[in-house]
Amino acid sequence: MAMGTQTRAVIALILTYAVLGLLMNSVGVVILQSIRHYGVTKTHASSLEACKDLSVVIASFLLATRLPKFGFRRALIASMTLVGMGALLMSIANAFWMTQLFFVLTGICFGTGKVATYASIGLLRPDRAGHASLTGLVEGVFMVGVLIGVWMFSWFIGADATGTDWLHVYWLIAGLCAVAAGLWAITPLDESANEIGAEPESAAAKSAGWRQMLRLLALPTAIAFLVSIFLYVLIEQSIGTWLPTFNNEILHLPPEMSVQASSIFVAALAIGRLGASALLRRIHWLKLMLACIVCVAALVLLTLPTTQGLTLRPGVGWLNAPVAAYVFPLIGVFMAPIYPTLCSVMLTSLPQERHAAMVGLMVIFSALGGTIGSFLTGMIFQHLSGQNAFYMTLVPLTLIAIALIRFDRMIGRGSAHAVPAEA
Repeated sequence: MAMGTQTRAVIALILTYAVLGLLMNSVGVVILQSIRHYGVTKTHASSLEACKDLSVVIASFLLATRLPKFGFRRALIASMTLVGMGALLMSIANAFWMTQLFFVLTGICFGTGKVATYASIGLLRPDRAGHASLTGLVEGVFMVGVLIGVWMFSWFIGADATGTDWLHVYWLIAGLCAVAAGLWAITPLDESANEIGAEPESAAAKSAGWRQMLRLLALPTAIAFLVSIFLYVLIEQSIGTWLPTFNNEILHLPPEMSVQASSIFVAALAIGRLGASALLRRIHWLKLMLACIVCVAALVLLTLPTTQGLTLRPGVGWLNAPVAAYVFPLIGVFMAPIYPTLCSVMLTSLPQERHAAMVGLMVIFSALGGTIGSFLTGMIFQHLSGQNAFYMTLVPLTLIAIALIRFDRMIGRGSAHAVPAEA
């Protein structure tokens, strides 16, 4: 692949993934707007989260192993086209049922798009250092997309004079989808490596490609990897989901500022992933990951004690907010490299034709970790305290460190390749 073509493919990959990230993380804002403008109950509005997450799991489970045959480039074009059409319908229909349908569509396209994105990284950067660097870059820009989405939706909501003007944001989103799909349409992607070394499959395997994912679960490395991914997303989603509530109820920030201050965590994740993209070319991945875990634990232990005993004060703003409002979200800088680096190390330890199946498992375990983490943190927050809810992140953090060390040893022994044959 020529350098100019490869660069264009990287740009297309980054743009596609960032648009999907923007939409997946807009669910909180859309829930708020659904309650305000469609008159639905909080319980009914919360169904949007299930529409999004369940469709991600279903798409990853059913479609992941079929994408190599369909084509990753074609899958990304289809995902952007379908999401763009859904965005146009969102701006026209102005109904809650359309909002539910749109998030089902978004979840399906995200599940498909994430598998295609990660598998395409292996085609563009097959070497371990290059793969880790590009994965960090892609995930870093993903978080930039999430951050842009927060402020983009905020701007349209602030300019909403009729109660429906905020839906004009979806015209902009449809335009971004069209740009991404158009860029892929003129950008070739050499996917021949997916066929190299492929093992013959039984008729049963051909009729149920998801069995390839189940076979990967026999790998000790896959188990260590998926446990680590599950625990990491459990922590990230716990903090991301409950940080606005923590800011409001524990730090006593005004509601609007509580939401805005939570964007510091998103920005920190973006900075951490973009920074790690460069560092991973010079530092062994395990040393960097363990250093990041130590820094996260240190910030938790040093910051949360300062939040004890805070009381409600009038006139709290950006200049006189508690220091924890700015310092605690910075754990995102050190958390950020863990997820993309782990994914990169696992994928570069497998043959290219198995990447789609492994990414499918990765997406499923990530979705489960996020859902369970948010639920558990909410229970602890309600029955104990916000500080205890965030202190509990130290437990999965310690387990991740143990799993990483074990994972590195197994990778070093080359056990990632020994996938048992299907019966």
